Amino acid sequence: MIPTFVPRRAFLAGGASLLAASAILSRSAAAQDPKAAGGRVPVRVGNIPVIGIAPILVADKEGWTKEAGLDLAFTTFQSGPHAIQALASGTVDVYVAGIAPLGVARSRGIDVKVVAATASGENVFVGSPRLAQHFAEGVAPAEAFKRYRIATGKAARLATQPAGSVPNTTLQYWLWEVIKANRDDVEIVAMGIDATQQAVLADAVEGATVREPALSIIQKSNPGIKLIEVGDKLFPGQPGTVVGISGAFLKKHPAAVQALVDALVRAGDLLTRDPDRAAPAVAATLAKGIVDLDIIKAALKSPATRFVIDPRQVVAPAKEMEAYQVKLGSLKEAANLDELFDLTYFEKARRPG
Repeated sequence: MIPTFVPRRAFLAGGASLLAASAILSRSAAAQDPKAAGGRVPVRVGNIPVIGIAPILVADKEGWTKEAGLDLAFTTFQSGPHAIQALASGTVDVYVAGIAPLGVARSRGIDVKVVAATASGENVFVGSPRLAQHFAEGVAPAEAFKRYRIATGKAARLATQPAGSVPNTTLQYWLWEVIKANRDDVEIVAMGIDATQQAVLADAVEGATVREPALSIIQKSNPGIKLIEVGDKLFPGQPGTVVGISGAFLKKHPAAVQALVDALVRAGDLLTRDPDRAAPAVAATLAKGIVDLDIIKAALKSPATRFVIDPRQVVAPAKEMEAYQVKLGSLKEAANLDELFDLTYFEKARRPG
């Protein structure tokens, strides 16, 4: 074979091209494997303090996310609208809260995709003893609110989260569309999640939409506070907590997102099969050493708790909720929710067993 001699300049140029190609392949490998090149992927999670986020807490505390090369750091917000602001600003990569604020975010051009759900039907309506006494058997809810106003001379104050949130939208749907309450009989008061719980316990409001573990905490503290209506009666198929990923993070770390969804599926299975085993992982974040483990265990088995990881189950009710938000004026126009969801990560997820 006759040797071929390559000019030095051409050789160096070729070497540079090989190095560039190698770097591209390396970056591609890192995108496919969170642990590529010995690195780990930090994941900043913005969440709200409700039992519906249990799957991501369990996935983290059981060590499944760490096994996949993910290092989760949690920041708690007092409502979905507050959490979505953090996602929009780039403060967090992952949003774990109600679906409704994501529709608002999408309509405003914020790049985010829902890759999984965690819970549905979470919001329920509770009433203080002085309001609950009017919800006697056979009395229509609208009539109960009317009787309260006649008896006290004032409208019943109902606590919920800010406009655009799932609790707020759900409450208004129940009041105006389901039970047809008179607007003179009720007053909606928007506040944070913890503030709602405190307001109910302090007897500062007559009713509220709450989620677990607030429901179990409230009823243990004051058994006179009654569960008046459950989630699917407030809003049919009530969509709840979902996992939204910022577009930037999704593009940079698709394999990390897949690993996260895999872990969520595994966590959802454990929560359904053995909630008592999962309870300590949930309590570590939500109880903060203040709430008894028994309350967390009760919250995980509550009628207000239904863990759903499959995002396909929330698409249709999410569209219905978005349409109602437009009617309320909390959303200027409907976004294309089909573009909000990326179902492929769940469809590819590894199933337990």
